Order: sequence, then structure tokens, then C-alpha cells
Amino acid sequence: MALSDYVNTFGQHMLRQYGERVHKITINAGFTCPNRDGSKGIGGCTFCNNSSFNPGEKQSISIPSQLNNGKAVISRRTGAQRYLAYFQAYTNTYADVDYLAQQYEQALAEDNIIGLSIGTRPDCVPDEVLDLLCYYRDQGHEVWLELGLQSSHDKTLEKINRGHGLAEYIQAIKASQTRNLPVCTHLILGLPGETYEMNQQTLMQVIDLGVEGLKLHPLHVVKGTQLARQWKNNDYEPLQMDAYIERAVNLIELTPADIIYHRVTGTAQREILLAPDWCCKKWAVINGIEAEFKKRNTRQGTHDSNTKSQDEFLPKVVNQ
Repeated sequence: MALSDYVNTFGQHMLRQYGERVHKITINAGFTCPNRDGSKGIGGCTFCNNSSFNPGEKQSISIPSQLNNGKAVISRRTGAQRYLAYFQAYTNTYADVDYLAQQYEQALAEDNIIGLSIGTRPDCVPDEVLDLLCYYRDQGHEVWLELGLQSSHDKTLEKINRGHGLAEYIQAIKASQTRNLPVCTHLILGLPGETYEMNQQTLMQVIDLGVEGLKLHPLHVVKGTQLARQWKNNDYEPLQMDAYIERAVNLIELTPADIIYHRVTGTAQREILLAPDWCCKKWAVINGIEAEFKKRNTRQGTHDSNTKSQDEFLPKVVNQ
């Protein structure tokens, strides 16, 4: 069994839609963030060393070169020949719309790039940016807006120095929905002071607002962050891997089967990771999630009261 036997994964969604593998290639286009440049704050979120979320290319390398390097690696590993340009590092809508168009169109001009996935903050998606993304979608490109919410609890967002609250996310979601622009929302498990019940409340809030995709990440402690100082002072204790797996599976069981999981875990580079050490072991976590679903004989949507049929998205789970 594979993860896609239990979860409606982005890879399987692309395979159903295009008839072949489609992979994201991460890009660092040199953007900054309003929570770092003084517009909203200095220093960014307490957990943020962007290298931990963007282990790929440096911004000094051109967008076409980053894409070509990514294609060479992915095609050897998986045989994929079609890709999305994933603008991941920092806030990839935080610039004048004409400049954004120049960056995005560099990516779309490359061979076998069929679309864009744009990572950003809920407070950085003005109408003109959404209209630009819809323009590319209307040209036939695959386009996703990836919003980093992390938690729906404003007290938590304040504690991690996020620089926005739930209200900005609600506004961004509604503006995207009026344009039929698909959104993937990022959620972090293990944030300081958050319980599983709070994670569940966040998930339900996001689902109720309407979302097409989700990403789950464990909070990891990396060098050069305020969270690292808190951890060293014993003011923060990360989740253990078993606890993360249990929470992730619980949340996926509650998720309607038609919502697409772009990711169920996240990793950090070993050279900057301080804790927990399992956050550099992607496949150990994924295998653990698969094993937990198999043990429970459940899958995505099992505990979603609104899920009528999962057959379109996932094969039938049988006792094993």
C-alpha cells in the first residue's frame, strides 16, 4: 500500500487530470516578506529560517536555471516530464504586479512547465495579484495559490509573530473563491501552546471556509530563529514523531475526500535542524502515516460526516 491508497494526494490528482506524473519544482525568486522588511515586523515568524522550507536553489541562480536543475533531478528520479513552477521562498506575491508577471512568465516560458504554484501570506494577495493568477489560469495553465495560515487561532499567530490573523485569511479565501482560484492552505502542527483540539478547530475552520488543498507540516526548530532560543531555554518542546503521526492521521480522517493533500509532512536540512531530529526523515514519517492508516483500516474522509463517496478519489480500503 502507498500513501495515495489512503490520502487524496496532489500527485494522484495530477495523474488523474493529466494522465502522467506532474511534479512541483521549488524556486527562490528573491522575494522578501512584510514581516521581515519592517512593513509589518522585523525578524519574521519565530520559527522562520527560510532555508528550512526552501532547501533548493539560491536566488542568485536564475529562474530558468533553477527549473532546469530541478527537472534534471526529478526526471531521473521519477521519469516525470511535466512540472509546476513552485515559487516557495518567502512571500511570492509581495511586489508590484508588473514585476510579479515578469517573474512568473520566466517560469511559464520554460519547456514542460504547465503552471504555477504561488506560496504567499494571506495579507499579501490584493485583487490585482489574484487577477494576474486568474489570467494565467484562463490561458490554460494549472495555477494554485498556496496560503500559509498555520493556525486559525489569533493568540497563536500573535505568539509566533505571524503579523496577520484569521481575518486576513478569510478575506483572501473569499476573494479567491469569487474567482474560482484553487487554494492550498498550509497548517503547522506542534505550534507553541497548541493542543490537538486546537489543530482540529483550525482544520474545521479552514474546511468550513472552503479550500481545495491542504498541507500539513510539523514545526521544527532550526538555527538562527527565535524558536531556537526558546527551545534552548526549555521554553518549547517539539512534538515527537508518534504524536505527529497520530495528529496527522486524525486530521486527514476528518478531511473530506475531495480535498487534495499537497503534503502530509515537511522536512528541514540536517545542517540547520536542531529539533526534533525526525524532521529530516521524510519517508519515516510518511511510512508511519501509511502504517497508522493500515492499522486503523481508515482513510481520508472516514470521519467526515459530509463525505458521501470516496471512490472517485481513493481505492476502497479493505481489511488486511
